[in-house]
Amino acid sequence: MKKSIFYILSIIIFFISCHEKNTPTTAVNTNPRITPMPLSLLEKQGTFTIDKKTSFIVKTNETQKIALFFIDVIYEKTGLHLSTSDQKKDNSIYLVIDPSVELTEEGYLLKTYENHIEIISKTAKGLFYGAQSLMQLLPFVSDDDSHENLQVIIPSIDIKDEPAFKWRGVLLDVSRHFFTVEFIKKQLDFLATLKINKFHWHLTDDQGWRIEIKQYPKLTEIGAKRGNKNSTIYHGFYTQEDIKEVVAYAKERFIDVIPEFDMPGHAKAILASYPELACEEKPFEIREIWGVDYNILCAGKEEVYVFIENVITEMVALFPYKYFHVGGDEVPKRSWIESELCQKLIKKEGLKDEKELQSYFMARVEKILHKYNKTMVGWDEILEGGITKTTNIMSWQGEKGGIKAANEGHDVIMTPLDYVYLNFYQGNKQVEPMAFGGHTPLKKTYSYNPIPQAIKEHRRHHILGLQGNLWAEQTDNDKIAEYQLYPRLIAIAETGWTIEKNKNFNNFLNRLNSLYPILDHHEINYHIPLPEGPSSDRIVFIDSISIPFNTTHPVKMVYTTDGSNPTNKSEEYSKTLTFNETSILKIASILPHGKISKTRTIDIVKQSYLSPISESMDLSPGLKTKTIKGHFSSVDDIRKETPSKISIVQSIKEANTTFDWGHEVKKENFKAVFLEGYIDIPEDGIYYFSSTQDQIWIGNQLVIDYKKTIKKHPEESSIALKKGKHKLKIVYLNNIKKGWASDWNTVELKYRKELDKEYKTVNEKMIFYENSNRSLSLK
Repeated sequence: MKKSIFYILSIIIFFISCHEKNTPTTAVNTNPRITPMPLSLLEKQGTFTIDKKTSFIVKTNETQKIALFFIDVIYEKTGLHLSTSDQKKDNSIYLVIDPSVELTEEGYLLKTYENHIEIISKTAKGLFYGAQSLMQLLPFVSDDDSHENLQVIIPSIDIKDEPAFKWRGVLLDVSRHFFTVEFIKKQLDFLATLKINKFHWHLTDDQGWRIEIKQYPKLTEIGAKRGNKNSTIYHGFYTQEDIKEVVAYAKERFIDVIPEFDMPGHAKAILASYPELACEEKPFEIREIWGVDYNILCAGKEEVYVFIENVITEMVALFPYKYFHVGGDEVPKRSWIESELCQKLIKKEGLKDEKELQSYFMARVEKILHKYNKTMVGWDEILEGGITKTTNIMSWQGEKGGIKAANEGHDVIMTPLDYVYLNFYQGNKQVEPMAFGGHTPLKKTYSYNPIPQAIKEHRRHHILGLQGNLWAEQTDNDKIAEYQLYPRLIAIAETGWTIEKNKNFNNFLNRLNSLYPILDHHEINYHIPLPEGPSSDRIVFIDSISIPFNTTHPVKMVYTTDGSNPTNKSEEYSKTLTFNETSILKIASILPHGKISKTRTIDIVKQSYLSPISESMDLSPGLKTKTIKGHFSSVDDIRKETPSKISIVQSIKEANTTFDWGHEVKKENFKAVFLEGYIDIPEDGIYYFSSTQDQIWIGNQLVIDYKKTIKKHPEESSIALKKGKHKLKIVYLNNIKKGWASDWNTVELKYRKELDKEYKTVNEKMIFYENSNRSLSLK
């Protein structure tokens, strides 16, 4: 793997080379920066030198394993190959397990002296974390330099450290999009650096079953594949040997793996494989769209519980950690309400409703897990009908469920979507790559405190910790996954490890600059704050315009106006930019070690006001529509043919009335709809328009040409308009693209004047059509 030749300014690397063979080369770290921030860190006078004669001093098999692990790490970072010994000597790193140390089992002491280093802990796990902190003191050494006589000099420090929380985790959804074993192992390596200790593996969902179950081969023969002859087949699953490999790899890094078998909802992949497990037995297909499916496991069928027990029996043999996640979220009860078997069971068990039926279902699952000494974890929806005393909760919808569960004596892992959902936007959604939604920039994620004030003092120990969740609806490749994970997962790691009073965002940002080169070294992609300010990449003006920029946290910005992409030598942004003529602005962010973000290109267009149509035209309220049936991926796919329907609508939203967000989509609703007429502009001005529709034409100008991968979040653009009525054309395609159904979108157009902050919806009083027999155009 190619190693980075960059490092941040605060870590100065001196390379002194000469022709004599025995002259040493030195690499010096003068500034100890460790993430997560330790409980206490004291800088002392002096340094310690690591060279080819340095040894790890070990006394047990446990400490030997840890030493060998970090010998490999040191070799990768510096090219030095250290040894192990059981004899005391100078120039050594002592790994000591001491049960009398007054720290938790994950705590450690790290002390560096001029002639040796001591890492002391109660457990091997604590030693591992202490050694991880030591690794952050080492600079990388270029492959181009000789390592034969290298000396790595690190500062003398005393660290006393232990975590604030027991549970410091991350979830990876591999159902919506599949990630390979190699990708997971790559992430586990860096999770270990961050002292993250839980990997929550979301293995099953509506869109795919990802784990081999030998007793039920159809789960992977059928349930691991989605798509059909008319679409791309998406597939992938882990064999049981793959699972063992990942679990063993994680164990070496002191990371526990928690499997999730999601039930009774999110089960479409199961039902496609074994339809007899549904209340209504019929053919099912893997869900190709996101959202929540109405079809779930039938709580009234005894064979469902047999299936669950058999699957769990195979899974627990693969996952030795005591926690087992059973989902329980987003369970539509429609099929249970309509099921005679479920209604009989409700009556037989004296249950009040379908929520209590879900509690009955989950309690039976928990009994199965107890046979294998497993502790059940579920999402906070399972609280609705009541839970057993031994059930643990992951609170994702907010903190409310976690507060309730903790105050009632249940252990809780906090994972509220507004703070730690890693599939949410890290910045302005008009600037960032497509994400699920929400807005969780780094500072917001870092600010989270997992213990809400509403939890009673004597119940606060029930908060085990927190977890970041990466759901993969819009995460369809490794680079995007890493972009969403980092650096927010680093902030989550610090929140999980560092006590609240030691947290400081500005200090964290300084230390983060030390970690970016480590990410580069491991070829891990990550988010760099992008230049924000204008919400559109097309900005119209009349005389002149001033454009300010900002980033979600402070980084340098550079720009060009000559059409070239900015580099670290380009003009630095220091104040609002003013333009008097049409220009192309290219602007990017740059980190202290020289890495530059993707370039944002903004077309800045000088215009004259577009004149309205003649007031003498014969107009009526509404728009003319032409509908063509069929599934069209883009406007260019639409065939010039006779429309199936021509009509007048009084409002734009009438173009589609089948809205059932996140649930079902009927293929007979696929269509292209053209809406034509006129829009009444109230006064002269620069107007911004916002829409998720495929095209918006005003006058003869294509104002919005939707190019995002899925039509979930609106695009924006601007145009200069005089007061009066202007020609309007809207093209709406009811289709599915990358799992998102535009059937879930309200067909609408929003507008605002240049200086207004809020958009308004174009209403029925603003739209008109011409009373003539002129046909509507397809293009």
